[in-house]
Amino acid sequence: MTATAIQTQTPAIEATVHLRRPHARQREFIDSKAKRKVIRAGRRGGKTVGIAIFAVQAFLTGHRVLYAAPTQEQVGAFWFEVRRALAEPIDSGLFAKNESIHRIEWPNTRAHIKAKTAWNADTLRGDFADLLILDEFQLMNEDAWGVVGAPMLMDNDGDAVFIYTPPSLRSAGVTKATDPRHASKLFKRALGDETGRWATFHFTSFENPYISKAALSEIAADVTHATYLREIMAEDDDDNPAALWKRANIDADRVVKAPEMARIVVAVDPSCTEAGDEAGIVTCGKGADGDYYLLGDDSLQASPDGWARAAVTAFHRWDADRVVYETNQGGEMVEQTLKTVDRSVPLKDVHASRGKLTRAEPVAALAEQHRVHHVGAFPQLEDELCSYTGERGQASPNRLDAYVYALTELHTRPGMASGMTRGGIGL
Repeated sequence: MTATAIQTQTPAIEATVHLRRPHARQREFIDSKAKRKVIRAGRRGGKTVGIAIFAVQAFLTGHRVLYAAPTQEQVGAFWFEVRRALAEPIDSGLFAKNESIHRIEWPNTRAHIKAKTAWNADTLRGDFADLLILDEFQLMNEDAWGVVGAPMLMDNDGDAVFIYTPPSLRSAGVTKATDPRHASKLFKRALGDETGRWATFHFTSFENPYISKAALSEIAADVTHATYLREIMAEDDDDNPAALWKRANIDADRVVKAPEMARIVVAVDPSCTEAGDEAGIVTCGKGADGDYYLLGDDSLQASPDGWARAAVTAFHRWDADRVVYETNQGGEMVEQTLKTVDRSVPLKDVHASRGKLTRAEPVAALAEQHRVHHVGAFPQLEDELCSYTGERGQASPNRLDAYVYALTELHTRPGMASGMTRGGIGL
């Protein structure tokens, strides 16, 4: 691979910085003068190499650069590129490198490059930068920018770059984000900016000229169509066309406050391992108006005792009528775990004898009739509703399953006697 040489001199030292030659799509964001850049790219599209080039150029012009990614492995890919580019001036003593904290500095100047993990937004606290780069932003908590990142740029009206690949159901299970689609929403807001302060960039894996196009074409046979669109083509559609729910319909029927409730149930799609697989815990109610309302989503990754306590807590918080739980995985164990937490909670078991989509269709039909309302926003649950198609390789939609169990229970059982209603429930 060819490289571009940049001469850097002091009275005593002359060294060469070796930068890779960026491909055309990398060049677009490297040359952009926008203060805020949002990059949406496919896997192996070259976003990490491109941003390393951009970071080194900023460092050489005297800027303080802070790069952050959720995991050490992701930081390592960026650090390798930066260290390779600056190897000669580091070895000659022009730049000082601290490998333990991933920092390269230009002695007697303010310029430095630092790379660190930001799985937790608080790990960024105390740092500062003229250029902040947040890679794999879709996996970070929103606070990494809104609470911690943005204030560190105030000193010099610094620049920020956000890099992400569209999230999938699988990535939603490991993200620290409150809203797994926050990066996608940031891209859309930036796309509508008319001031020139924000700029957006989108390229696919195919636009990296240095990787095998044949291998990329063949990968379509190894992954689901939805995965291919998101991971390779970097498509950021809100809905999977084959999913039973559409975001536009959910948004249209969303409410801020629910009416009086005739019945309320908590449904559990249990996790039966100690490893902390996610358990779906969803609370829904049937209103005195005959419509159905999603009231709460307490799904979490926890041991059986952990999710059982969360389900019982939801039961008491909402003054629910019963807890409905799925029995396909260790039904007797699920019942015993819930009773161990609180024997007074009324329980009902549900055996899932049909496929997930078949079970979900009657509930989706209620939504199409505008009879299901979400009281507030439930990003992770709504992602599952609008993404799950049952394709090979898709993660099990625990929240969707619990949602379907709750609404099925409310729809197939008669309501409470007239007059036995609960007061309006809001956010």
